[in-house]
Amino acid sequence: MFDFDLIVIGAGPGGYEAVLHAAKLGLKAAVVEKRDVGGTCLNRGCIPTKALLHASGVYEEAKSGSALGVDAENLSYDLPAMFAYKQQVVEKLRAGVEGLFKSAKVTLLRGAGTLTGPNTVQVAGENEGVYTAQSILLATGSVPARPPIPGLDLPGVMTSDELLNGEGGAFSSLVIIGGGVIGMEFATFYSDLGVSVTVVEGLDRLLPNMDRELGQNLAMIMKKRGVQIFTGAMVKNLETTDAGLQVNFETRGQLQSVTGEKVLCAIGRSPYTAGLFGEGVNVEMDRRRIHVNERLETSIPGVYAIGDVSSPVQLAHVATAQGIYAVNEIAGRKNEIDLSLVPGCVYTRPEIAAVGLTEADAKAQNIPVKTAKALMSANGRTVILNGDRGFMKLVAHAETRKLLGAQLMCVNASDMISQLSEAIAGGLTPADLLKAMRPHPTFEEALTGALEELESKLG
Repeated sequence: MFDFDLIVIGAGPGGYEAVLHAAKLGLKAAVVEKRDVGGTCLNRGCIPTKALLHASGVYEEAKSGSALGVDAENLSYDLPAMFAYKQQVVEKLRAGVEGLFKSAKVTLLRGAGTLTGPNTVQVAGENEGVYTAQSILLATGSVPARPPIPGLDLPGVMTSDELLNGEGGAFSSLVIIGGGVIGMEFATFYSDLGVSVTVVEGLDRLLPNMDRELGQNLAMIMKKRGVQIFTGAMVKNLETTDAGLQVNFETRGQLQSVTGEKVLCAIGRSPYTAGLFGEGVNVEMDRRRIHVNERLETSIPGVYAIGDVSSPVQLAHVATAQGIYAVNEIAGRKNEIDLSLVPGCVYTRPEIAAVGLTEADAKAQNIPVKTAKALMSANGRTVILNGDRGFMKLVAHAETRKLLGAQLMCVNASDMISQLSEAIAGGLTPADLLKAMRPHPTFEEALTGALEELESKLG
């Protein structure tokens, strides 16, 4: 007889959604968490970052308010108050998750969970003990990566964890190593506040995992705001100088350096498996990630893994979808979630959101496509907000006419991408989407223009 039907190790967005879904299905479920519930996303990632971006965005908008009749001459900001607001948001949502556990009768086991067998988890901490379950779900997430670059351990060099904890305090200049999502969101926040920001990216453009045009446009916008950007720049080492922390890098065969009061290392995250497996417990790995099959089951029958610890796509909503998918598999329910269609969002200003294939992806796969683009400069709501350059770009199969991908760079892009994800999942065409009426004036109106152009190109 088992203590539980399911034990989940890790209470991040994958783990807590999974255990709540299990409870809804009538399973007796427990979740093990050694830190605060909510995981990286709620405590040290998505939520606190967006709270800070909201605060800096309000300040930035107020700074440009003179043209709107707003007195912006004596404007100032309070950095500790911004971080206090961030913490208030985090604590409110964290309490909400714990409340959901109680109402769903989910057992929260506080402590570090270790898989000691196919059906056993040892917990070290407040709820110390050995617990058994018919199925076990591993959802321990990831931690900021620190590659072996000399000097990366110097005082003043931070990861997103330390920065979001406010350990860096106030500073006048920041060098960000990494021009991906994390790096560019922090570049947006600190440049809003007037901090001198430099971004050093190893690949040939910002946001290298997204459509090329998105990264190119973002670079132009950020440079206009005073952010210095180096791409194709491989960091060699860091050193302390009288002027601050110096980052030495090579770009286009030339050695260069930049100096900042602080340095943020934002070059990705690594799956977190420290202490996860007990003695004699061997799980097949894909390098650092836990290997899973199409059911999200590990090489140990009855043990599943989801989210950053096993997925090559490290996003909170991927972990959530996988958690629900895995619980459905455990409960013997039919799964209808398409785990291959992953929307990605970047909360810069303007926002960026994308889903499905890019034109380059289609070309690499020999898929015939047509593309169309609508510029946001012609959109009424964008003009009213004095918005930055942006666009909506769509990709459709040239023969079947079905929508295959979408890339948005505009205000509220993250809120609009879902309808395009649904359209791709449902095999809809531009003609299908043009049947819907879009209200005026909205940012979404630009989508109609892109769809009309795409329909025309499809002939």
